[in-house]
Amino acid sequence: MFKALADPARVKIMSMLLNADELCACDVAAGIGKTAATASHHLKLLRDAGLVTGDKRGTWIFYRAVPTRLTAIGDTLSLTR
Repeated sequence: MFKALADPARVKIMSMLLNADELCACDVAAGIGKTAATASHHLKLLRDAGLVTGDKRGTWIFYRAVPTRLTAIGDTLSLTR
């Protein structure tokens, strides 16, 4: 999970998703100022890490953060204190 968050663009994507119920991949691309292909790459890495999930609707995929995985990150960080 931490490796997936090692890139500033992916951290920004997670921030965007935490402040919205869900976002279309096209909105993510605009929000990080990257091409749709680059945004899709970042979303795939986040999805592979289990941090986001997506639902395909027509030609678009709508993404959401996975709360249980975010809780796991918090739990891991609290163990290091």
